[in-house]
Formats: sequence, structure tokens, C-alpha cells
Amino acid sequence: MSPRSAASEATGGRLRPPARGPRAGLLRRHPLARFLLRRTLTAALLALGVTLVTFVLTNLVPGDPAAANLGQRAIGDPAIVAQFRHQHGLDKPLPVQYATYLGNLLHGDLGESQQSHQPVLTDLGTAVPATLELAGAAIVVSLVVGVAFGVVAALRRDRFTDQLLRVVSLLGVSVPTFWLALLAFYLFFYKFGIAPGSGRIAPEFAPPPDVTGLYTVDAALAGQWPVFWSAVGHLMLPALVLTAYTVGLLTRFTRSAVLEVLGQDYVRAARAKGLPGRTVLFQYVLRAALVPVITVAGLAFGALLSGTVLVESIFAWPGLGAYAYRSATTLDLPAVMGVGLVVGIVYLTVNLAVDVLYGLIDPRVRVQ
Repeated sequence: MSPRSAASEATGGRLRPPARGPRAGLLRRHPLARFLLRRTLTAALLALGVTLVTFVLTNLVPGDPAAANLGQRAIGDPAIVAQFRHQHGLDKPLPVQYATYLGNLLHGDLGESQQSHQPVLTDLGTAVPATLELAGAAIVVSLVVGVAFGVVAALRRDRFTDQLLRVVSLLGVSVPTFWLALLAFYLFFYKFGIAPGSGRIAPEFAPPPDVTGLYTVDAALAGQWPVFWSAVGHLMLPALVLTAYTVGLLTRFTRSAVLEVLGQDYVRAARAKGLPGRTVLFQYVLRAALVPVITVAGLAFGALLSGTVLVESIFAWPGLGAYAYRSATTLDLPAVMGVGLVVGIVYLTVNLAVDVLYGLIDPRVRVQ
């Protein structure tokens, strides 16, 4: 029996045609494209789950939004309370509220903040870029310094340099961020006056034209260099405070990852061939060690974007953390759900980016 006849008999007399079309050919030729498509679909389903979890948890919080937003005299009037609940859709069953929320969300409508009386999307459009600028500066410095410290500590294992860097990293992950922020603000601004005050730019400057929401980028695009340097100066101190913990974390993980790779057989073989130490380090050791480091860096970046409440409060930084705190204390449900959705999307996006970097660094991930 020919192979074609055997295949026909195995499939019940019908031959299954091979996958055709440009999409099937692209996915077959490029494993990374197939890997990216699978992760993107998974992220979309998780985003829908994030909306459900955020909505349920927000509505389970004890307290009455009407009592938190209306005055003492107004809360005693049932007609005013009923009008408030009807205006914000709080008098409808929870499934109907969730369906309405999803329908509005598909049209880019996150509702109206009960405090600012502006669309939540407008408030987030101001708060998210501020936090993104702060967290982005912190994670870039953390990656450069933390990976460098970790590599040096691994190459100088059990020597004085290694011991010193391990102590520094331990202090970085142990010192509370809010205490470090208070200390830095007191010393560098109040005591010595070598750092600018709170806020994103000096009071004498107007914000640059809004393009990206990042003051440093927008000021550079507009050619407003005094505003640019003012924004950089105000950014440095809170970013360095946030960097302390992340640098300690990345130093410890990088050291462990590099030490593990240095003991592999292929690294010993590369050294036995007489390859230069720099070639072995950058082409063999670092590429393999970066996979766990990328995981930690992605989680750290997500934590920076969603967990800067105290630092933003101390430095009067009008970011996502400060907005979330105000919304939670006043039971501003649309704003709280908007913040929860943004934080969830941030983590999903970061995890997707980490998965893509996995595929670029380690080809085995694409096949799996």
C-alpha cells in the first residue's frame, strides 16, 4: 500500500488538505509569530477577566458612595440620595451595571469621576503619563546599575567586592521606600537645598505642549530646554528613591543567574577553546542569564507603575498612585475601576513583553 493510500485509509477515506493561506504559511515559517499570537489572545481573555474581578471587588467594598460624596445635609434627603444613585447607575442590579460598564468600555468610556466631575479617561490621561515617566526612569537606571552590580558580584565571587555589593543590595531591598523618600526629601531639599522641591516642574514654568504626557519628552520635542532641565531635576530624586529597592532586587537575581550559568559545560568549553573573556561573558553567559532577570525586571516595572502611592504623596507627584488613593478614600467607584483596569492592563502588557523577549533571547521558547 502506498503512503498516500495508507493516509487516506487512516483518515476514513478522506485526505486532509494542508493548511493554506498566507496566515498559515506565516505561522508555520515563523515560530515567534505563532508564539506572539497565542500570547496576545491569552492576554485579551485575561483583560476581560480583569474587568470582571475589578468590578466585583469594587462593589464588594463596604460603604455607600452616596454617603461618601454627598454632604451631611444632602445625605439626609432620600430624594437627593435616590437622584445620585440613579444618575450614576447605582440603583440597577449588578449584572446590568457590569453589562453597561462593558458596553461603555468598548466605546472608550470609563465613566465620570464623582470627585472631579470629569471623564475618568481624562483624569487617567494626566495621571498615567506622570507615573510612567517616574517608573520608566527608575527601571532604566535599575536595569543598568543592577545588572552591572550583579555581574561584577558574580565574577568576583566571595571577594571584598562581592561582599560589599551583597550588603548594598540587602540594604536596598530592606529599607522601606517611604522612609527613604522622607529622608531624601529632608536632606537633599530641606537641609542642603541641592534638589528641587515637589511637583513635576518648577512653579515659574508652564507645562510643555501635551504630546506624550511625559514632561521631559514633550519639553524636548518643543525645544523648551529650561522646562526640560526643570523636569529632569524634579524627576531625579523620586526616581532614585524608587531605584534603591529595584537595584537591590536585580543585583541579587543577576548574581545568582550568572553564577548558575558560569558553571555550565558550554561555558567551560568556550573558555577551553581560548575565547576572550569578554566574548564568553556577553555571548554565552549574559544571554542565558538574562531570562530570569527579565522576569524580575518585568514584575518590578509593573510594581513601580502600580505601587508608587507613598512616594508620589511625599513628592506631590500627580501620578496614578495619588489618584488611586484619592479615589479609594472617597469611594469614587468609576475612578477606582478605571485605576484597577489600568493596573491590570499594565501587568498583562508587561508579561506579554517579557514573553516576547523570552522568544527573542531563547529560541527554545518559540518551539515550546
